[in-house]
Amino acid sequence: MAHPKRKISKTRRDKRRTHYKATAPSLGICQATGEAHKMHRAHWYEGKLYYRGEVVMEKEEA
Repeated sequence: MAHPKRKISKTRRDKRRTHYKATAPSLGICQATGEAHKMHRAHWYEGKLYYRGEVVMEKEEA
């Protein structure tokens, strides 16, 4: 197994990692409620679970 001959400095390591950036999640607008939500995800709004503009499930009151 190969091993590095010398320790890689923090500066050199960080230069390599400059392109790793966090990106903001892409948001979509629900057709039924007008709420912003993550794309391709179900979201809760007023006790109902929506996916692609349709009610998938309603919250049960205990």
